[in-house]
Amino acid sequence: MVATISEQNSVSVAKELAIKIEHLNFYFGTGELRKQVLFDISLDLPKGQIVILTGPSGSGKTTLLTLLGALRTLHEGSLQVLGKEIVGLPDKALIPIRRNIGFIFQAHNLFESLSASQNVETSVELTRNIGEKRQLAVDMLGQLGLSDRVDYKPNALSGGQKQRVAIARAMVNRPKIILADEPTAALDKASGRDVVTLMRHFCEEAGTTVLMVTHDNRILDVADRIINLVDGRLESDSDLETQTSRIS
Repeated sequence: MVATISEQNSVSVAKELAIKIEHLNFYFGTGELRKQVLFDISLDLPKGQIVILTGPSGSGKTTLLTLLGALRTLHEGSLQVLGKEIVGLPDKALIPIRRNIGFIFQAHNLFESLSASQNVETSVELTRNIGEKRQLAVDMLGQLGLSDRVDYKPNALSGGQKQRVAIARAMVNRPKIILADEPTAALDKASGRDVVTLMRHFCEEAGTTVLMVTHDNRILDVADRIINLVDGRLESDSDLETQTSRIS
């Protein structure tokens, strides 16, 4: 059967998307205690775009990130990551998808017994030649201003330095998608700018897609889009290049 022009165009568009969400709903709890926290979310996130997700605390931003990263099971709707529908996949099938995603969480989640370099190397071991892991880790830490801290353990680092190690760990493999939850919250203005500049470089060089939850007004200018989530619903989706809103 020959595909129609419409079908061919749909396939072409899908190839340009890092993430495609259709009518996503999510709940916490079961039975009488079940509470819906995300309502009918539909979004297309193209490759190579930086998208900032804003909204008040408790609006579902972090929950949405964990769903996109295949860390939670979606209850209703469709979620395609890098062209693959992940709803219904067994956990084993999700592993290679997660390897293409860099996660930056609010908690540093560093291994206290490992040095900064060794913490970053744990990511390299998942996808790259382990023979080059030390150099890759040192190079990435250097890009984040930690050249003189590569052999320090977390207890000898400041909060901002720990956050930069966590960011380096998420970015060292140049993932196709970066999901970041308040990545600059613990950083001063200069360090925060270094982080988002590096993310922008990845977007332009490798087509990396970045979805970043933040309340940091200092970095809003780096975004291609700003999406506002309120009470689990998409309230607005603004393209900063055209200054148009996709959601009324």
